[in-house]
Amino acid sequence: MPLLDRSRSLLLVIDFQERLMPVIDEGQAAVSNAARLIKGGRLLDVPILRTEQNPRGLGPTLPELAGNEPVIEKMSFDACPAPGFEEALSGREQIVLSGCEAHICVAQTALGLRARGREVYVVRDAVGSRRPESKETALNRLAANGIEIVTTEMVLFEWMGTSADPQFKPVSALIK
Repeated sequence: MPLLDRSRSLLLVIDFQERLMPVIDEGQAAVSNAARLIKGGRLLDVPILRTEQNPRGLGPTLPELAGNEPVIEKMSFDACPAPGFEEALSGREQIVLSGCEAHICVAQTALGLRARGREVYVVRDAVGSRRPESKETALNRLAANGIEIVTTEMVLFEWMGTSADPQFKPVSALIK
């Protein structure tokens, strides 16, 4: 897969919901990195899409990650079959995933997107699971199936491509 290109990318933020996050191992770190990705995506005009798994049961997206971006409500763990999901991808080929849980909804969505021909990037430091071994097993499985495992900094700096980018200072400030 090539480097990330913001003109071809979409940031998919999966199920960072109020009732789920308290049980996620190192959940606050994943939330902080997801917030950096969202802020960077907004600065760099990368479309952002959020999903919510059974929002009546798990609650809405955390307030610190919410925004005006579209939200797909779903019952399936893989977001791909959810009504409106494919259309919401806006034809973008590179899908960058952040979310919970890494071994369930993130993994199934990543594999579903890959099966549909998308280039899929899972942000290691912006995904979480209840147990660390579940997250690590998911990341290993995804990598073995052609999905790129990246970090928040990798994504943001690949989206910029150069320190001459007009958004370099505000985006790099997100990392500090």
